[in-house]
This record gives sequence, C-alpha cells and structure tokens, in this order.
Amino acid sequence: MRLATGDHLTGRVAPSAGDDTSTPPFNPCKTNETESCALSENNSLQSQEHLQIAARATNDAVRDWDVRSGALVWPQGLASLLGYCRSSIPKQIGFWQEHIHPEDLARVMASIGSAFAGSGEHWSGDYRFRHADGNYLHFLERALIVRGGEGRAIRFVGSLMDITARKQLQDQLCRSQKMEAFGQLAGGVAHDFSNFLTTILGYSDLVLAETDMKGTLASHVAEIRSAAGRASVLTGQLLAFSRRQALESRVVEVNSLIANLERSVLRLIGENIHIISHLHDQKESAYIKVDSGQLTQLILNLAVNARDAMPNGGQLTLETAIVDLSGETEPAFLCGECARGEYVLISIADTGIGMSDEVKAHLFEPFFTTKDHGSGLGLATSYGIVRQSAGHICIESEEGKGTTVRIYLPKVPAPPPSYQKPNGKKLPTGTETILVLEDDISVRHISVRILRNLGYQVIEAANGDDAQHLIGENSGRQIHLLLTDMVMPQMSGRFFADWLRKVSPRTKVVFVSGYLEEMLQPRDKIDIGMFFLPKPFDPEQLAAKVREALDS
Repeated sequence: MRLATGDHLTGRVAPSAGDDTSTPPFNPCKTNETESCALSENNSLQSQEHLQIAARATNDAVRDWDVRSGALVWPQGLASLLGYCRSSIPKQIGFWQEHIHPEDLARVMASIGSAFAGSGEHWSGDYRFRHADGNYLHFLERALIVRGGEGRAIRFVGSLMDITARKQLQDQLCRSQKMEAFGQLAGGVAHDFSNFLTTILGYSDLVLAETDMKGTLASHVAEIRSAAGRASVLTGQLLAFSRRQALESRVVEVNSLIANLERSVLRLIGENIHIISHLHDQKESAYIKVDSGQLTQLILNLAVNARDAMPNGGQLTLETAIVDLSGETEPAFLCGECARGEYVLISIADTGIGMSDEVKAHLFEPFFTTKDHGSGLGLATSYGIVRQSAGHICIESEEGKGTTVRIYLPKVPAPPPSYQKPNGKKLPTGTETILVLEDDISVRHISVRILRNLGYQVIEAANGDDAQHLIGENSGRQIHLLLTDMVMPQMSGRFFADWLRKVSPRTKVVFVSGYLEEMLQPRDKIDIGMFFLPKPFDPEQLAAKVREALDS
C-alpha cells in the first residue's frame, strides 16, 4: 500500500470481523509498529557491533558502569589489555576502584564526582591501573556520562587507552632535561671553584715549602691545605656529574677489573653479606674504554650503598655480560637514548630494603640523599662518569625486594699486545721557556711562581691577543711549552694553541681547565704534543705534567 507520504506499507488484506474466518482483521498501524520495533532492534545491534569493532581497532578497554546500582561490565579489552578473565572478576565498581593505584584513587574519584555534579556529558583523566600480572599500567580514560530526567548521572561508559610507553618517554625526557640543567649548573660552579682552589693549594704549598714554619702556624696552614684538598674532591664529583671531568681513559678487560675489586668489596661490606660473582664466560674477552680508577670508585660506591640497604645482612651479586642492544628490546635507560650496538654489562644487585618511587625519581640529582651522612653526590657522580664514557645506567628497585644497578659501557676491540699507558720519567725541574696563558689572575700568578721556582723561564699573558704580542716581541726566543687555560673570553686556549703550533710546530701544549667537554670531545682527538691538566691542581701535579709534556 502506498501512503500519502509516498512511502509503501506492506500489509495483509483480511475479511472483516463479521466474516466466518479465523484470520485477524487488517490493522496497518499495528503492522507498522511491529516492523519499526524490529528495525530499531536491528539498528541497536548494528550500533553495538560498530562500537565493539571500533574498540577492538583501537585496542582500548571499555567499561560500562551503572552508577545507580554500581554494576560494572567490560564489553571489550578486559582480557587482551588488562589480563583478567571476565568470568572470574566481580561485576561491581569496587573491582575498578581496588585496582587503581592507591596514590591516584582519591584524585580520580574526586574528578569523576565533580563531573557528575555538573551538567557535562564527557569526562577524561589518567591514572595507573593494576594489570593481572601485578604491574601498574598508565591509562588515559575518556568517558561519556549518561544522565536521567533530572540531570543525574545514571551511566558512565569509558574507553581506557594504554599510555604507559608514552608516559615513560615523557618521564625520560623530563629526567634528561632536568639532569642537563643540573649538570650545567654544577659544571659552572665547579669550574669557578677550581680556580679558587688552585690558588689556595698553590700558595699553601709554597708557604709550607719556603718558610721554616713550626708549631701552631704551620699546623694552621696545613689545615687550610687539607680543607682545600677535600674541597677539590667535592669539585671533582661535581665535574663528574656534569660530564666535564678529565677522564684518563684506557682499554681494560672488565672481568679482570671486577675480579681485582672483589677483595676491596669484601672489606667494605662486612661478614653478614654474601658476595656472588657471575662473570661472563664467553670466549671473547669484554673490553671497555674507561677511566679504570673512576669506574673502580663507582663500583665501590654502589657496593657501599648496597651494604647500607642490607643492615641485617643479605646477598650482593656482581655480574658481567656482553649484550647486544641492536634490537627493539633494549631497556628504558634513565639517562637518555641508547645507541644501538654491543655493550658490556656490569650489574650490581642487592637483596636490601629497596627504594620507593619517590626516591627513585630523584636518584641522580646532586645533593639528594636518604642517609644521615654523606654529600648526596655518589649516584650523581656515577651518572656523570658513565655518561661521559658513552655508557648508560639503569636502576631497578622495589621496596622490600632490593635494588639492581646495571651499567652498560660500549664494547671496544682488544688492544694490541704492546698496548700500555706511557709512563716516562718525570723530572721535577727544568730550564725551558714556558708561556703561561691564563685569564684568572690568581691562577696565573701561582702557576708562574711555581714554574719559576722549578727553574723554568716563564712568560705570562692574560689573553690571546697579549700572548701574540709577546710572541712577536720575543721572535728569536724558542717557546718550549704553552700552559694555557682552555676556556677564555674572545680567544680560546685551543684556538691560540693551534695558531702557536703553526708558528712554532715544536712547542708542546698543556691545557689547563675545569672543563673537559668544551675542550676535547672526544678525548682521543688530542694532537701529538698536547696534554691536559685538570683544575684544581697542586704544585706537584703541575710540575709532573709540565715535565711529562716537555720530555714527550
């Protein structure tokens, strides 16, 4: 039948009520209503199917919460994303609340409550939810709030997106930026203090050496010198954290280094802690290029931290391995992106008290400590040494279960059989001509005085322009060695050294600086005849380095 609207209505013609038949009378309205209901149900099923397909396509979990009864169903993602079997969990909102991280629950419930009290139809928020394996994942939930006749929330349908990987990347970026800012600050402070300490150390040694002091006065000067020495150690730690410390890198075999350390570790940790070593047994030796002294101190510091975390005894495990981080499974490092390739792993694990998430968030910050004593520079120094050696550091810890520190250092080829660190004879005095180029007047004066006391002929300049004028005025005089600060305004020490060696190719160079990064990066690019002396230094160190350079 065609209706006035132009639509067609399908029906059935039947006799009237007075006819002798059992067929019901034709009722077009009722027939239309029945088919409309069927059409509506079909559309509803299609909508649900579309919703499920969309949820599966995004790999999100979907939860449907009946606010009035507290009933909660999970149409999608409960097993695939959260690891739970639908038939084994309670179908009440309490399940969801119990699995939110305790630190997030109050905030999330307050936010949802505020949304319910308003008139909006949408809510979004992020929180941590416990997976069936016990680990917490980060989720971003977007939800639709269905309201009843009086505007009250009666239904809450949310879609949970796993943002754990995104959150880890954001946290890693924030940590890297924070550590970089700390490093710049620490490096700048340490550089300035190095100049002060060089002056204090130098003049203290001169006073003690040049005067026949005895008794109280000599004791006072010795205390000044001792305090300056301790301060220089602290400055060195700051420079290590900022990755500007001068490292004497050489190729070492990691198993030999760890084996030689075991006796020292035993003395440090006490008898109630058992040490286990798992050194790699591969045929190929594991070589790394590091400052072995700094790496040794780093491992000893980590062993002390492990000891302090096990006051009632426990187990300390030292492990080495060769690992390939060329795939997609490399760990999420705390100190930045990992370059792909082969690494040597050094692992230090304890069975101690572990650390909370709050403590872990501040681990590598300078001056942060949970101990009653100490400077809070131990792990900050470790971070700097590892990063400056092109390595990475990763720390895993859980309260009550212990801590594992993993250090990854690039694997390098084995050195040739004749490889050994030069160790020529160092003479304390000399008569050669030395040009001292230093913009800090105190450091320049003490350096000149020390060198003249050692018998050298010394020319001094405060900047590169003055030094070039002096070279011109002394054109007939051979400059045997240039002692120069690396970082100076206008003309850097490196720029002047390159200029001088063109004029006088036989001139040796000793760079003096609290910075390493601005000077020699990477360090193996040092030209023949160039040496490095880190600040702060004392007269003995200056004399030895100058003599080493001149005799090379």
